[in-house]
Amino acid sequence: MRRLLLALASRERIGAAMDRMPLTRRLIRRFVAGREAGDALAVIGALDRDGLSSAVTCLGENVRAPADAARATEIYLGLLDAIGKDKLRTIPSLKLTHLGLDLDERLCVTNLTRVLDRARAVGTRIWVDMESSRYTDRTLDLYARLRPAHPHLGCVVQAYLRRTPADVERLVELGATVRLCKGAYHEPPALAYPDKRDVDASYARLAERLLAADAQARGVYPGFATHDERLQRHIRRLATERGIAADRFEIQMLYGIRHDLHAPLRAGGVTLRVLVPFGEDWYGYFMRRLAERPANLLFLLRNLARP
Repeated sequence: MRRLLLALASRERIGAAMDRMPLTRRLIRRFVAGREAGDALAVIGALDRDGLSSAVTCLGENVRAPADAARATEIYLGLLDAIGKDKLRTIPSLKLTHLGLDLDERLCVTNLTRVLDRARAVGTRIWVDMESSRYTDRTLDLYARLRPAHPHLGCVVQAYLRRTPADVERLVELGATVRLCKGAYHEPPALAYPDKRDVDASYARLAERLLAADAQARGVYPGFATHDERLQRHIRRLATERGIAADRFEIQMLYGIRHDLHAPLRAGGVTLRVLVPFGEDWYGYFMRRLAERPANLLFLLRNLARP
């Protein structure tokens, strides 16, 4: 099922057909805030009023022209202006290829630096998402280069990649802000664990490393992106056993998925962040999220039947 969903993620014609059908369009809107930044800001505002932190991402990657990268940059600058104006508890989360990494690394760095400077003025962090494995080295190298001047910059690592323990050691040395996710790109078995059990075991080990005493002493701040209740319990137990304060880590979940877990997590004193996506390039994101945990497909289909 995972392989099938990842294969379908590149079939844009299927996405166009889904967007034309009222039933699937309704499903999509449960998990993607909308096409415009204003749609996302409305959702973020509602989450904020409920006492929830959030992250916001404009869907898109692998832009083909500098003008497209410039448009993406302006969208994030506009989001940051709105965040500052309305004092929203949200953090932009972006992809480097959306800012032009495929076109010219210097262009990407220029665009990212503009966003980082605006985020510093607003007083918020920026997350740099991880993309497929062909971008891992470039993303981590760029992060390591920029972070000394921009300590409010965070990055992402993927538990399904076999290389990630070494990458985490590098990030621990930097005292980095790190989001740990499972990973949702189609990768060969030589690079990524094909079996879910191995991915889950890798995630648990990496969580233990990010919550280790030396990592915490260096200032590592981890965000654990998972809807897996078992892994969430593992993370909370580790934090309790190691005396790690609730404000030294967070659990992150996707908008529209397992919102039934929000109240129990918050009641347990956990810092919870909800990722709110928006934009016209929703299809690849939508399918990769299903592939990340195929059990979500059944959850989504059940939601279709609800009024």
